[in-house]
Amino acid sequence: MVYRIKKKKTEVYALGRHISLSADKARRVIDQIRGRSYEEALMILELMPYRACYPIFKLVYSAAANASYNMGSDEANLVIRKAQVNEGTTVKKLKPRARGRSYAIKRTTCHITIVVKDISLDEYEYESLYSFKNPRWKKTAIVDHDVYSSGVVWDKK
Repeated sequence: MVYRIKKKKTEVYALGRHISLSADKARRVIDQIRGRSYEEALMILELMPYRACYPIFKLVYSAAANASYNMGSDEANLVIRKAQVNEGTTVKKLKPRARGRSYAIKRTTCHITIVVKDISLDEYEYESLYSFKNPRWKKTAIVDHDVYSSGVVWDKK
């Protein structure tokens, strides 16, 4: 019997866009939780003294809620598989200064992606390619006997 390996969905993500935070400051926190379990990451984020911890905490919590809702997985089995920070748009404002001059204020934003994986689920499942219960080809009869002498044609589903 020939089997095909099919990858099951074991990962769920949460995406935070346009977070008013520098990407470098967010990466400092993200590097601490990458690869850790869900509960350990929450404890680390609660105890770190950085401003970037709160939005990342909310995203990790949201990713776990997505995993619980979509896959029915338990929070004890979740691991942060991928955590990345990308630079977002920069909000530019002008502040008036003395003698009619202006001073540019740049407010940076970032996009944070948290991918959570359930380690209790198997990543691959095997399904048979050929099965008599579910054939890939079906036998159909053709009414026009002039074209085909046998009257039976193997037709694809």
